[in-house]
Amino acid sequence: MRWVATVAPFASLWFLVVGLLRRRILAMAAVLRPYDPRDFSALYRLDQACFAAGISYSKATLRYFLSLRSADCLVAMEGGHIVGFILTEENRPLGHVITLDVAEKFRRKGIGSALLAESEKDLALRGVRHVLLETAANNEAGVAFWQRHGYGIAATLKHYYLGRLDAYEMRKILRAEISERTAGPGI
Repeated sequence: MRWVATVAPFASLWFLVVGLLRRRILAMAAVLRPYDPRDFSALYRLDQACFAAGISYSKATLRYFLSLRSADCLVAMEGGHIVGFILTEENRPLGHVITLDVAEKFRRKGIGSALLAESEKDLALRGVRHVLLETAANNEAGVAFWQRHGYGIAATLKHYYLGRLDAYEMRKILRAEISERTAGPGI
């Protein structure tokens, strides 16, 4: 009986914490880090899971984009696993979001927003002032995500995906304050 009286308060706390975790109130924050070539297989699998066949990148195409000198890739880690990544390229003053992938069960937790914010900050520091991307016109959640982050539809690209699905070209002007705020004094 003495053991039960001692453990009971902790058991209640344990069930409270487990319940909160299940409801994602205490969700762990993802850690962002630069891409490492050893990440390739995980990134390829994630891209295949995030996009339909024919829209997701082949191994050769993904490897090509990652190997570009002008490319930058950030990876989101949670619990020791890659749960998202963003791949961009720059051709100053223009930047291009090649892809932003977040594992389905980790969406709506701010991981995509964190990857995008960090990537935009890095692009701005390197002199990029305009960022563009393409997204399927029928991807309502994707279009809404980009619009929430300041991207506007600049054009409709007819038959862009698979020769039959339209895409939106979306663009954003990076504010000068991003580079001034993040560069620090004296730069």
